[in-house]
Amino acid sequence: MSQILQDHIRKFIAVNDEDLSSILGYFKIIHSKKKEDLLTEGQICKFNYFVSSGCLRMFFIDEKGVEKTTQFALEHWWLADYFSFQNQTASSFCIQAVEKSEVWALGLQEQENMLRKFPQMERYFRMVHQTANAATQVRIRYLYDFSREENYRYFSANFPQFIQRVPQYLLASYLGMTPEYLSELRARIIS
Repeated sequence: MSQILQDHIRKFIAVNDEDLSSILGYFKIIHSKKKEDLLTEGQICKFNYFVSSGCLRMFFIDEKGVEKTTQFALEHWWLADYFSFQNQTASSFCIQAVEKSEVWALGLQEQENMLRKFPQMERYFRMVHQTANAATQVRIRYLYDFSREENYRYFSANFPQFIQRVPQYLLASYLGMTPEYLSELRARIIS
């Protein structure tokens, strides 16, 4: 059993050991290699992924063929194309392992069955999604209000684990700049 997932659930709700063991039975463990795709554009997002180790990213490919990273997920974070997952429609995103990862995957039907049997998990997912939505709102605000340099400084100060673990070209994609510009920016800041 994943102690990380157990601790994460207990961070938001009270649940006894027996129920928690049953809840974890709804999940499937997936081990992925670095750069392995968990979802490609056009597929239906079959799982909501909880990262117990490693790092995932979600991205789309623009009309010029350039990958645009929209989200990262480290340990304790969830990631899915929620529109595709909920509606079981084709995704316009890709999900890929940035590094070797272990994820706990929860399918839609399994999630629905689990929520019926353990309604306290509704609160858990509500709290998780509210936190994620708030983070997205802050990110969008900073994309509008901050210069690219201010955005990088904010991101590196608040999420140093990404700066250390995620390749620079992926950080540049996430921050909306070219890898060359990010390299120049980092050199300027360091010197």
